[in-house]
Amino acid sequence: MARVAGVDLPRNKQARIALTYIYGIGNSRALKILGAADVDPFKKIQDLGEDEVNRIRQVIEAEGQVEGDLRKDVAMHIKRLIEIQSYRGLRHRRSLPVRGQRTHTNARTRKGPRRGTVAGKKKATKT
Repeated sequence: MARVAGVDLPRNKQARIALTYIYGIGNSRALKILGAADVDPFKKIQDLGEDEVNRIRQVIEAEGQVEGDLRKDVAMHIKRLIEIQSYRGLRHRRSLPVRGQRTHTNARTRKGPRRGTVAGKKKATKT
C-alpha cells in the first residue's frame, strides 16, 4: 500500500482518485501533481512503481501544504477570528452557518438535531 503525506492510498483506485484521499488535494490538484510527476492518472495505485510513488511524494512536498500542516493552519485562522471577535468568529463559536445562509429553516448540519418540544407537559390545575 502506497503511503503519501501520512495517508495510505487505496490500492485498487486510479491514481487521480486515490490522491484526493489526502486532505487538501482535490481533482484538479491531483491531475496537476500527476502531470508534474509524469505519472499516468488512470493507472491504479497497486500498479505504480516505487520510483513513480517517490516522484509523486516529491511533487506534493514541493508544491505546498497538505494534511496536518493545512489542518493546523485552518484551525489557527478560525481561532484568530474567534479571538478578535469578528462576526465570522462569533458564528464559528455558536456553531451557526458562517457564510450568510439562513437559519430559520435548514442549517441542520451546523446546528445539530432539532430540540423537540416537550410533549405531555400540562399546567397543574387546582382540585
